[in-house]
Amino acid sequence: MTLVTNLGAASGLPLATLLSSITVSENQPLTAMSNQQSAYNAKLSAYGTIQNALSTLQAAAAQLGNPALFQNVTATAGTASVLSATATTAAGIGNYAINVSQLAQAQSLATAGLASTTAAVGSGTVTLQFGSISGGTLDPASGKYSGATFTADSTRAAASITIDSSNNTMAGIRDAINKNKALGVTASIVNDGSNTPNRLVLTSTQTGATSTMKISVSGDAALSNLLSNDPAGTQNLQQTVEGKNAQMTVNGIAVTSASNTVKEAVQGVTMTLTGTGASSLSLQSNTATVQAAISNFVTTYNSLQTLTKQYTAFNTAAQTQAPLTGDATLRNIQTRIRDTMNTPQPASGSGASLTMLAQIGVTFQADGTMAIDSTKLTGALTTNLSGVQNLFSSTSGTTGFGSTMSTLLTGFTASNGPLKSATDGLNSSLKTLATQMTSTQSLISTTIARYTKQFTDLDTLIAGMNQTSSYLTQQFAALNDTSSK
Repeated sequence: MTLVTNLGAASGLPLATLLSSITVSENQPLTAMSNQQSAYNAKLSAYGTIQNALSTLQAAAAQLGNPALFQNVTATAGTASVLSATATTAAGIGNYAINVSQLAQAQSLATAGLASTTAAVGSGTVTLQFGSISGGTLDPASGKYSGATFTADSTRAAASITIDSSNNTMAGIRDAINKNKALGVTASIVNDGSNTPNRLVLTSTQTGATSTMKISVSGDAALSNLLSNDPAGTQNLQQTVEGKNAQMTVNGIAVTSASNTVKEAVQGVTMTLTGTGASSLSLQSNTATVQAAISNFVTTYNSLQTLTKQYTAFNTAAQTQAPLTGDATLRNIQTRIRDTMNTPQPASGSGASLTMLAQIGVTFQADGTMAIDSTKLTGALTTNLSGVQNLFSSTSGTTGFGSTMSTLLTGFTASNGPLKSATDGLNSSLKTLATQMTSTQSLISTTIARYTKQFTDLDTLIAGMNQTSSYLTQQFAALNDTSSK
């Protein structure tokens, strides 16, 4: 509210000062409400920060509560030029001797050469069928079989393309094949430098002996002479690369794979073959991942402790307090977390009994934070991974510090949890307070306006009386002066 600054100037009375003091006094309830509003908003902000810290801690606990974390296996190949490998949680611990004698490869066929890639060849329908070749003899020089049998792969349907005036050149056929992914081959043109240098090369998109091509052509003889190829009959194309399976042994057991990506030859392991030769394969528990998860949990727990200490502090010298000093909601959350962390877990599993965090080197400090004895933790992970797993997780999800903490923290941060209830209560109080402040402000404005009018009237009245007094004084002085002469 704007005060009348020249109030009292006419009468000489300190009315402006008096009105200013009244205004300060009238505003005291509003000031108290504003301070309360700031305190509520500070609590809301603190609750939000605590909520985020609890969610982060819940994620760290959930990771430890997942039994799969402890089944993490690292696969290491002894000879990188032969293979690489990855393992899932289904893999067991162990060592294997691998010997790769043959890599899988995709069949490749080449047509006879043509002088031009843009001259018309012929029209018709070209059909590709994949299957395997058995028996017979392959002439390495000509790339053709004699006396062989072709058996179609019943799991793969034949696919066809139509060659007509729009695509009946070698380049057109190449493009038509490449546009039709269902054919299962790619096409390219290779120039061999001869008088008829342009050769159409077809390569299966899949490796393995069952991905050998049989090509049938119905249409012009020229098109058929170029593309038809039956391993058990007329062969117009030259096989430049034979379709082969990968051949290997795992601990002396023969393994065949149509692909160089060999899955489940060792349970839970995928091997990628890159060369022939011998290699070892080692599958070991990845304790580093578990150790990192435990360290992350301790770090996030300590971060929460730092926040709660900051938000519940009280400065005795300044007699000031943090937003959540004495807050029952936060105190209850802290108590329940600490109780859960101090509750022994049931001993189970094949390892030695581990029921408390201190047994693996994770302990509480005097200031409420946690610390890790790395040597003790590493020893526990190395010698008793099963016991550590049981300490943090279970298949039922009801025991283990990771599982129980995750469940507890999820409840704290849920839409019906204590933090949400406390936040809702604060928002309701803020809404009520805002209504009260509006009403109080209106009342103060009315009061100050009334005082301002009264003081203005008084100022005017006193000013008028002063003028009358001055006038009468002058008149009496004049009369006295006349009578004395």
